[in-house]
Amino acid sequence: MFVGLGTVINVLAIVIGSALGIFAGAKFKEEVRDLITTALGFVTLMAAADALRALWNPAFTDELPKGWAILALLISLLLGALIGTALDIEKRLEVFGVKLKKRFDPHGSTPFVDGFVSASLLFVIGPMAILGSISDGMGSGINLLALKSILDGVTSIAFAATLGWGVAVSALPVGLYQFVWTGVGLVLGSVLPEYQILGMTVTGGILLLGISFRMLKIKQVPVGNLLPALFLAPIIAGVLHAFN
Repeated sequence: MFVGLGTVINVLAIVIGSALGIFAGAKFKEEVRDLITTALGFVTLMAAADALRALWNPAFTDELPKGWAILALLISLLLGALIGTALDIEKRLEVFGVKLKKRFDPHGSTPFVDGFVSASLLFVIGPMAILGSISDGMGSGINLLALKSILDGVTSIAFAATLGWGVAVSALPVGLYQFVWTGVGLVLGSVLPEYQILGMTVTGGILLLGISFRMLKIKQVPVGNLLPALFLAPIIAGVLHAFN
C-alpha cells in the first residue's frame, strides 16, 4: 500500500457511484427524483442528529469546564462564520462549480452546481474524513477511509440520480481536502485526543443540519461559510480544556 490510497479509493467510490446514479436516474420521473432528494434530506437530518449526540458525551463534557460544552460549539460556529463569510467560501464554491459546469455540462441538462456544492460539503464534513486521512498519512491503515468510501459511494448513487454530474466532480475537492489531511498526518505523527474529535463531530452535526435544511428546501443555509468552524472546534476545545 502507499500513502493516500484511502483517498484514492474514496474518490473512485464517488465517481463510480455517481455514474451508476446518473444511469439509474435517467429512468426516474421528475416527481420520483424530488422524492428521493427529500428522502436524502431526511437521512442527512438523522446523520446530523446522530453527530449532535456528541455534545452530551461525558468524554467531551468532562474535559471542558462545567457547562462550557455548548459555549465551545457557539464560539467555533461564530468565529467560523466570521472567517467563512470574510473568505466568501460559499460563493467561491459556487463560482468553481459554474466554471466546471461550463466544461462538463454546458447545456444545463442537470442541476450541476447544486450537486457539486451539496455533495462536496457533505463528503468533507465530519471527523471521519480528517481522522481517516491522518491515519492514512501516519501509516496506521485506511480502515476509516474504506468505511467512508462505502458510505460516500452509496450516497453518491442517490445524489447523482437527482443532481447529476456535479456529484461526480465533487470528488475533486474531496480528494484535495483529504490529501491535505494525509500530509498533516505525515507531519504530526499523532492524532487528536478524543474530546477534540468529539468537538469536531458535534460541529459537523450542525453543518449537516444546515445541509439537510437546504435539501428539504426549508432554508438555504450558506454552509460553506461555516466550514472554518470544523477546523476551529478542536482548537477551541483545547483552549477551554486548559481551564478545566
